[in-house]
Amino acid sequence: MSPDSPPPATGPQVGADEWVARQEHKREYLPSLLGVAQRVNERVGWWPRLALAALAGAALPLLGIGQFQLQVGIDSMVVALMAVGLNIVVGWAGVLDLGYVAFLGIGAYGFALLSSGQIGPNGIHLPAIASIPIVMIGAALIGLLVGWPSRRLLGDYLAIVTLFFGEAFVEFTNNVAPGVLGGPDGIIGIDPIQTSFFGVWRISISSNEAYYYLLVIVLVVTMAVLRLLETSRTGRAFMAVREDPLAAASMTIPVNRVKLMAFAFGAMVAALAGAIYASQQISVFPSDFDTPFLIIVYAGLILGGAGSIAGAATGALVVMVIYDGVLRSPAYSGYIFYLLILLTLIAKLRPWARLGAVLAATAALGLAAHAIAGAISASAVAGQPASGGWIADVLRDWVIVPANPQVPGNYGYVALICLLIALVQVKGRWWRTVLLVPTLYLASFTWETVLIAQPAITRQLMIGAILIVMMNARPNGLLGKRRVEVNA
Repeated sequence: MSPDSPPPATGPQVGADEWVARQEHKREYLPSLLGVAQRVNERVGWWPRLALAALAGAALPLLGIGQFQLQVGIDSMVVALMAVGLNIVVGWAGVLDLGYVAFLGIGAYGFALLSSGQIGPNGIHLPAIASIPIVMIGAALIGLLVGWPSRRLLGDYLAIVTLFFGEAFVEFTNNVAPGVLGGPDGIIGIDPIQTSFFGVWRISISSNEAYYYLLVIVLVVTMAVLRLLETSRTGRAFMAVREDPLAAASMTIPVNRVKLMAFAFGAMVAALAGAIYASQQISVFPSDFDTPFLIIVYAGLILGGAGSIAGAATGALVVMVIYDGVLRSPAYSGYIFYLLILLTLIAKLRPWARLGAVLAATAALGLAAHAIAGAISASAVAGQPASGGWIADVLRDWVIVPANPQVPGNYGYVALICLLIALVQVKGRWWRTVLLVPTLYLASFTWETVLIAQPAITRQLMIGAILIVMMNARPNGLLGKRRVEVNA
């Protein structure tokens, strides 16, 4: 640099995005080997990671898994496809859509009507290559109709409108035109996905293995297309609207049109998932598209990281494998329940002496309570822990399980809620430590007497607990990007 040259600029420079230039240096990585894994993951690149994930998914049936595990894989792929589509609406455009599962039902019912014997004496029976595009376009149009009156709404108001749409769809399929939609009995006898090309090459998908591979291909192709969309001007417009609609509008981005596009694109992906779902199940029912399914899709998106395509798919796969595979077994449910409690205690209780005191006091409380209850009445401890495996052997002389556990378990559940509220509201570290001991024991009592005996409710509670723990550890999800705050 010559003596006469001006000094380097230290303030903002025109035409240079300094925030982007400094962002890499401020990136936050996890400690130890997890941080190394993050750096390696970033160096590999998005497209090679997608190819590796596709190969891993395609190789899964080759491991000799059973039909139950294969069905769990199929259901997981459907939910992953739903989460990827929901990511367009919620993760990119920032639109809270609580009626999204209705588009899955529209795709399923649309395919059922076009590819079954439901309408007319002989049915329509269109090939899949014709019925699936029709269903997707129809869902996109309905998405536009839903988004048009609500395009100016924000936050809670938009959530209420979309939630009404989702509930209205369930009521519509239950009560309107039962001769066409089947009412509560649904539509059965749906054609498998089959088509032919030029009358020579015929494809017919009927086995679970074939549907699994079809879903792997569809999910990978959808993720690839959405990746191209994400890096396009339209994708950047989605994210600008999500961050600040007013600023986006000031930069000539058509905010309302972008929201409508998000509704339409998300509806098309959901309808595609619904068509494959209906074909694989060979039937559709209104109860398949109710609120619990929506909760699972949202749980996958939040767990994986809203705004990330790979995060949405990964989170949905993790949630469904846990929800539909692991939590169906009492033994596995018990392992996850007690492991979550232990990990939470290890993460939150400091110093280690406090953790040891809480665990020792909880163990002593259980042994004493079990001995006193057995001395008072033999029927009070005549039951067996509902958890299976070695956990039941460990808990047999520790947790109280009456011969008829339903009523005591209900009272214990109410008491547990009261203790949890008190634990949150009480002031002082010493009082919280004292209250934590009966809370832990009562949680085990409630789990072994009531919760594990009601798997439909328990699985949702467990998914909620897993989300709470994970979001405390990683607020942006498993693969969500951590934001870099720039302070002036």
